[in-house]
Amino acid sequence: MDEALPFSFTTEGNNLVLTWNVAPDHYLYKDRITVQPVSDQVQLGTPNYSLPGAVTEDEYFGEVTVFRAPVSVTLPVTLPDDASEAVFQVTYQGCAEAGLCYPPQTREALFYRTGNTATGSDRPALSGPSHDTDTAAGLAGFLASRSTLTIAAVFLALGLGLTFTPCVLPMVPIISALVSSRNTQTHTHALLLSSSYVLGMALTYALAGVLTGLLGASFNLQAHLQSPWVLGVFATLFVVFALSMFNLYDLQLPRSIRDRLNQASHRLTGRRVMSVFAIGAISSLIVSPCVSAPLAGSLLYISTTQDAAIGGIALFTLGLGMGLPLILVAVGGRRFLPASGQWMNVVKSFYGIMLLAVAIWLVERLVADWVALTLWGILAAITGVQLGAFDAARAGWQRTWKGLGLVLFAYGLALLAGAMAGANDPLKPLSPFTVRATSPLQDDASRQAFVRLSSPDRLRQAMQQAAGEGRPVILDFYADWCISCKIMEREVFTDPQVRQAMTPYTLLQIDLTENTPAQQELLNELGLFGPPAILFFQPNGEEARNLRVLGEMSRSQFLNHLTGATGLQQS
Repeated sequence: MDEALPFSFTTEGNNLVLTWNVAPDHYLYKDRITVQPVSDQVQLGTPNYSLPGAVTEDEYFGEVTVFRAPVSVTLPVTLPDDASEAVFQVTYQGCAEAGLCYPPQTREALFYRTGNTATGSDRPALSGPSHDTDTAAGLAGFLASRSTLTIAAVFLALGLGLTFTPCVLPMVPIISALVSSRNTQTHTHALLLSSSYVLGMALTYALAGVLTGLLGASFNLQAHLQSPWVLGVFATLFVVFALSMFNLYDLQLPRSIRDRLNQASHRLTGRRVMSVFAIGAISSLIVSPCVSAPLAGSLLYISTTQDAAIGGIALFTLGLGMGLPLILVAVGGRRFLPASGQWMNVVKSFYGIMLLAVAIWLVERLVADWVALTLWGILAAITGVQLGAFDAARAGWQRTWKGLGLVLFAYGLALLAGAMAGANDPLKPLSPFTVRATSPLQDDASRQAFVRLSSPDRLRQAMQQAAGEGRPVILDFYADWCISCKIMEREVFTDPQVRQAMTPYTLLQIDLTENTPAQQELLNELGLFGPPAILFFQPNGEEARNLRVLGEMSRSQFLNHLTGATGLQQS
């Protein structure tokens, strides 16, 4: 069917344009074409066909109008004021001249608000299409209306913007250890290795994203790779590598093999480059499992248009943008390093500490908060001791390092105290003591704000109950392996102003940690690709799709978003 009557769609101004590239010796029934909006609030105008069609006597349906050449239909679309996009179900049927009739087909088409959609008003039309690139729907609309070169440039910039997020920062110690002066000889060598790492990361990011977009949430490779045994294995490897940095032992191959590999490395052969490429590919899925607005926008576009080429280009350049700072760290860092000497042992120890930090960062998704804080506290305290916190120091840099060691040791003690008191944020280890001084129940109330469910069936029952009570709903998508979810839980949902603003809502949370088939089906049903995501539902149970939040938000951004959603409470 897809070869006989290839179907596509696009947005042109206020119109949804549907196109069938009818193949030779085939035809499409005009009367069998139906277009229905998923939301009742979306209105469709009179369709305008590019061809009149031919009236023929059909042996199955009698006198009908058919199209035997490529045809398009233009449908005016009117969206509610608070909507930026709409989904339509398009049903059609066709036959081959040889006598074979295909069963009716139903496809989804996506329409984006690309300009001023109001009719009969005095407001001037926009000079060109515009999209809110802060949202996934806006980015998907952007992909649908821009050239490939523009898409690549914008997503490269978006990737750079993700540099200082949980998606990228944990990769810095990995790339630093891989291209340290111990492992590379020249700036060119460091550039080659770091570029291969970033290329592996970008290609894997693009491939996983395209497959997820085409196959839906059922192909969620990142979620599968967040299982305890996978994270445990990689965390153990990082610990093993870190301990070797402390000279506890040497991880070396037999001398004969090592000499040959070193010679090959000196000649910059592809053997080591490919190994670093593979490490980059693995790191992109193990270390950075998160869904940002740029990623979600690309996946949304891919899943609705099946245009894997444009979506893949966007995701690839997004990965390159995320990786460019890693290349600068790897290559630029060498420029400031002195000649070989004792300082290299200090650098090795520093890399070891960073790799231990990545190991803790991986396992804190799997363990209780107090265990994670205990691990961070031990790492900080021991690092402080190693910096000379309790050693005699002469004037100069020794006292500076001693002071830094004392600060880290004190911070480690604070983390350990916070772990015993029930703290859950490494950046606020003493919060249980300060909170209890004012309101003993404040922390417990913040934790119980959302009703956490893991069963989609129970979630639907809770949604129906809220709709029966006429209450709007905020639905949060959470997973233990989603670092951005935990950041929002710690820094956004616990804020008193945010909790006050969410008071009129029923607060529900679906836990996707186990990534069960039922949870995957729910993601597919809602057009999502994983956490973090926050959906808003009106009192009648319908989703306000224009209010979707995909990716991490700061406290101020979420407060502003809640302010824009106040209309739901009176809907």
